[in-house]
Amino acid sequence: MSKMRGQMKKILAVVAASVAANAVSAQSGVTLFGIADAGIEFNNNAGRNGDSVVRLVSGNQSGSRWGLRGVEDLGSGLKAVFYLESGFDIDTGNSAQGGRLFGRGAYVGLDSHYGSLLFGRQQTAMREFGNIYDPNAIADRYGILSIAPEFGARADNAVKYVGKFGRLTAQAFYSFQANGSEVAGSNVFGRNFGAFVNYASGPFALGVAYDDAHVGTPSNQAPVLRRVSVAGTYAVSDAKVYVGYRLAKAYDGAMLPGAQEANAGSNLYWLGLAYKLTQAFSLTGTAYYQDFRQTGSDPWQFVLTGDYLLSKRTDLYASVSYALNKDNSALGVNGFNSGSGTSAVFNVQPGKNQAGAVMGVRHRF
Repeated sequence: MSKMRGQMKKILAVVAASVAANAVSAQSGVTLFGIADAGIEFNNNAGRNGDSVVRLVSGNQSGSRWGLRGVEDLGSGLKAVFYLESGFDIDTGNSAQGGRLFGRGAYVGLDSHYGSLLFGRQQTAMREFGNIYDPNAIADRYGILSIAPEFGARADNAVKYVGKFGRLTAQAFYSFQANGSEVAGSNVFGRNFGAFVNYASGPFALGVAYDDAHVGTPSNQAPVLRRVSVAGTYAVSDAKVYVGYRLAKAYDGAMLPGAQEANAGSNLYWLGLAYKLTQAFSLTGTAYYQDFRQTGSDPWQFVLTGDYLLSKRTDLYASVSYALNKDNSALGVNGFNSGSGTSAVFNVQPGKNQAGAVMGVRHRF
């Protein structure tokens, strides 16, 4: 009898170990994910002659991408995590983010009850903030990225902490060199750091973000851009209101995007409304206004987007935008004198206005 009891104990131990192993395995794994987004865009008043252009474009509401995310349960609430995300242009098949293999993100780290500690190429605090408080959710075309590209920034060589404390989420990052390699004897060159604190309770959310970016060279490390932003949202039934403000200042010869001279300062304001008309169809309207200090070159941008869900993973969209310039301001619907970001042929000339429209399809996997 005692021998049988011993065998039963061994069997129960094996079963218990197997169940425990399966439980751990269920919390570990690798996930493939991505977005494919493409559409047809029209812009007027483009280029030196103010011509119109029609083209196929990739990454309109969301940048086209594929990626891998993984987690391994290490026990006692500790997990190892990694994230690899590659952007690409679906119209050409080329890699985005300057040809980087994992330009949208690449990091490894640990996650626990105390928060996450991550190492690699990561989103800055301003981008994390914009993902929540830009009504257009950091759309690659027509949105806050056109008038304030820092909301799309990522940082190389970065250490980031993310912690959740009830309704409050806090994160901070430090990049030793935000866009390149460290240089011996130039410890400030390319340095970037910032923080983002977010509070959400029921229909209300409020966030504050700060960013400090050294944008000089190894021989001139002084130029720096400092930005702070605050915004809030409030949801009522099928409507959601967005209100935001960002203060920016350039120092020691640095240039703000869209500014007419070095060491400029600016105030950016935005107001947006998202409304869900049906379970499948929603509309979002936003107005952005940037006031460059001590100058009359203060542009507006207006965006209206309609989105129709064909399924949980596939939607059709249409977006229109109008950039209104004053004096020597040169804001196009896709950015300050940048058009697509790769060629001057889509630039809007200083003081001119530009209209744009894009229709497309987006699929998530």
